[in-house]
Amino acid sequence: MLLSSLSTSIANVALPTLGTVFNASFPAVQWVVLAYLLAITALIVSVGRLGDLVGRRPLLVAGLALFSTASLAAALAPSLALLIAARAAQGLGAAVMMALTIAFVGETVAKERTGSAMGLLGTMSAIGTALGPSLGGVLIAALGWRSIFLVNAGLGVAAMLAAWRQGIPVLLKSDSHLLTARSASTLAMKRLAYPPFIRRVDGFTILFL
Repeated sequence: MLLSSLSTSIANVALPTLGTVFNASFPAVQWVVLAYLLAITALIVSVGRLGDLVGRRPLLVAGLALFSTASLAAALAPSLALLIAARAAQGLGAAVMMALTIAFVGETVAKERTGSAMGLLGTMSAIGTALGPSLGGVLIAALGWRSIFLVNAGLGVAAMLAAWRQGIPVLLKSDSHLLTARSASTLAMKRLAYPPFIRRVDGFTILFL
């Protein structure tokens, strides 16, 4: 959750710089943020269902790998169009992380502690949203706009290695055609019941998770 929210708020502060670098209008560079958000919103339920079918651990690792690769592609993008495409792919990876993280909590945490676990996820999301503008401003001033995406790539690789080494359990019974009551797609639908929303604040497009 921290990665997905950080990737939005850290990109917000780069929009004026990206407009200057690519000689593009502000509405055009806003698609750097919007492509990411649209990918998450459109695909979070679908990837939750896919996790039910193919297994959650492999899909989570694949999602983290996609997120990291897309972040690197965004950092190396030579044009605004390629940057937007990379951000859309990054959004797909973020959708996998968001859907499956909630599913793992729903399946592994005792019912009486589910509220605390969900609260922790919300806290991490809030930290990412709050940290992004400050971190992004420092990185852009010191190292340039590409560094904000390189940070995401590094964090994504670290999370992928941690997920692989910790051996996150695959919780779906392979010999059953029945999904559990708390399947990943069901929990992703619950996430959409309280979806991320976009609001303009002081000229910036901000994702609220």
